[in-house]
Amino acid sequence: MSKPNTKYFNQTIDSAVKKQLKFMRRTDLTPSVRLHIACTALMAQTFGEWGAITALARQFMISRTFVYMLAAALKETENFLFGGKINPQPLISHRVALAIMLSLRMEGRCSLQAISTIMKRLGLKITSVGSISQYLAFFGALLPNTLTTDSDIIQMVVFLSDEIFSKDTPILVTVDSVSSAILRIELADSRKAEEWKNHWKCLEENGIFAAYLVCDEGKGLCSAKEEAMPEVIRQSDTYHAIAHVLGLWVTRLEKAACGAIENEYKCFKNLDSARSEKVINKRIERFEIAEKEAIEAITLYDSFQFLYSYLLEQLCIFDENGELRDREQAEENIKIGLDLIETLGKSSLTAPVNKVRRTLPNLFHYFDVAIEVVEKLEKQGIDKDVLCALCLAWQWNKGRIKAKKANRVQLCTGNERDCLEFTIGHLQEDYEDVKEQVYGELDKIVQSSALVECINSIIRPYLDSSKNHITQETLNLIMFYHNHRRYRAGKRQGKTPMEILNGKEQEKDWIELLFEIVEQKDPSFFISQ
Repeated sequence: MSKPNTKYFNQTIDSAVKKQLKFMRRTDLTPSVRLHIACTALMAQTFGEWGAITALARQFMISRTFVYMLAAALKETENFLFGGKINPQPLISHRVALAIMLSLRMEGRCSLQAISTIMKRLGLKITSVGSISQYLAFFGALLPNTLTTDSDIIQMVVFLSDEIFSKDTPILVTVDSVSSAILRIELADSRKAEEWKNHWKCLEENGIFAAYLVCDEGKGLCSAKEEAMPEVIRQSDTYHAIAHVLGLWVTRLEKAACGAIENEYKCFKNLDSARSEKVINKRIERFEIAEKEAIEAITLYDSFQFLYSYLLEQLCIFDENGELRDREQAEENIKIGLDLIETLGKSSLTAPVNKVRRTLPNLFHYFDVAIEVVEKLEKQGIDKDVLCALCLAWQWNKGRIKAKKANRVQLCTGNERDCLEFTIGHLQEDYEDVKEQVYGELDKIVQSSALVECINSIIRPYLDSSKNHITQETLNLIMFYHNHRRYRAGKRQGKTPMEILNGKEQEKDWIELLFEIVEQKDPSFFISQ
């Protein structure tokens, strides 16, 4: 038997062991040995010693990759060990992440996709659109869609009721006129009388009753009111009754007058190019017709605009001296103005004029409320001249809020300032208190449901960002946010709608209040996250 080749055998074993040790945990490579390897390798890299890494790999029978890995791990600790600046990522709790998500959605009015992008950029866990949608739906499902009074207290408020549409789906909304709080909001199958009756019934079951109702002339609304609240006075919305019906005609007639003037000018210019007597006579005839049409169009526009402005003036509660106007006289003046519009000879104006006439029986109920408010203020011992000035100032203030053109805003602002300067001289140090008292009482006089249009403008961005795929849970969340958010500007600045409605100070932010409701209804929600 021949003797085995020991040298070849040893080389084969060494090679196999080396290959195997690359993938095995080496017990002989203690932490001290690994630190020695890392230090030696890092120094070699720092000073550029060629072949040092290979020598370490052979000496300890390890791979070059492992040597580089140990050196890199040691280098990562140098800032911590030797005073370098550390910028650790902040740890944001799940509760804070949810607060950021809610703030982006409700205060920032961001779409779900935008929220997802921002949350990813901030390194938060809630990043998928699906998760964000589920959390928002969860919060909304815990919230009611109707306000509730404390215990057995009955609260009387002025109902402003109207419909908002998400595509073809109606959203029924009732708002308090003074605080702007949303009393109830719901997705409905229709806007028929039965839907509105159930809507108001839910409010009454929760202790909120109508002092009187302000709404437009919608058939469902009017029918529901007669069936569900026959004893409650319905105030027709003054904007929809007159401005919405006749206001468009001011623009139309103005455009027609401008077109007629332009046509007259073209006909006049064409006279210069005529040469033959026949053409000259023909063009003169055409010019005379155009001139007559322009005069008629201008006259019609001027007359209608004057009568339209006259009709709007009759809706004012106080005259130029701050005295209460007579309701019967205002109503009679409206009738006269409508009769005069019909005499203008524009047949297409007949239908809108008749529509305004049909609203007259319910158009001036706010005058009766104004009488009660003024009598109450007079009993407070306020000087009559001062009270008249403050009433007139309040009326100019309302006009400034409704004004859309800059010159109208400036006019209303200046007139209000003049009235207030008169009261400052009389009231001195009591000015602010008396003004706040008078303005607060006068705000109870509600002529239109325009505030619901403001709520519409608040809700609309959420409808648009969700592509009108709105749910009741989303509406609940919108209602809770609006009622508990703090106004940043306007006459309600610094207050929340719920503070104004209940007269109780709200100490916490709306997100904190929402989380308290979540913890009450699902105590394990934040613990389990």
